Amino acid sequence: MSNRWRRLSHLYGGLVLFGVSIGLMVRADLGLDPWDVLHQGLAARTGLPLGWVVNLTAAAVLLLWVPLRQRPGLGTVSNVLVVGLAADAALAIVAEPSGLGWRISLLAAAIVGNGAATGLYIGAGFGPGPRDGLMTGLAARGHSIRAMRTAIEAAVLLLGWLLGGTVGIGTVLYAVGIGPIAQFFISKLEVRPCVAA
Repeated sequence: MSNRWRRLSHLYGGLVLFGVSIGLMVRADLGLDPWDVLHQGLAARTGLPLGWVVNLTAAAVLLLWVPLRQRPGLGTVSNVLVVGLAADAALAIVAEPSGLGWRISLLAAAIVGNGAATGLYIGAGFGPGPRDGLMTGLAARGHSIRAMRTAIEAAVLLLGWLLGGTVGIGTVLYAVGIGPIAQFFISKLEVRPCVAA
């Protein structure tokens, strides 16, 4: 498989897996990551399917790139189109679990899957997702990435919770675990560009 096709397969495989991991976290019903707390709250208020809200929110965040002079890549635009569709597909296929053990298993699979998905689509090198690009765009204005990430995620978590999104132990476990898991998978799944001899 050529390097470019391998990168594309990582990009789209990662975006689909990212959406599936959202669906699994929703089905686990033990708490969502901050952005999905917001997505779920907006879905509850608007009556739109969760996946539509995920994609519409990504498009709205992408508009915030304009004053930051950020340039979207193929991965950025694909993120806006693919993740929400995959989340809705997972919600349509995966039934609500009947016991706590199954819910914990779904939550664990969702967090690990989300980290692997991040490794795939970031490692493909086709540009950040809209939310990550917002964070890096603000950081480029002289703020630390850590401060921007914390401020953005705290704001969307609070707003999502006020709108009725699910906050719980899963939210905490995601916050603690996603950094190390994503870092592990990015280091393993990065597709390095071919260098001409």
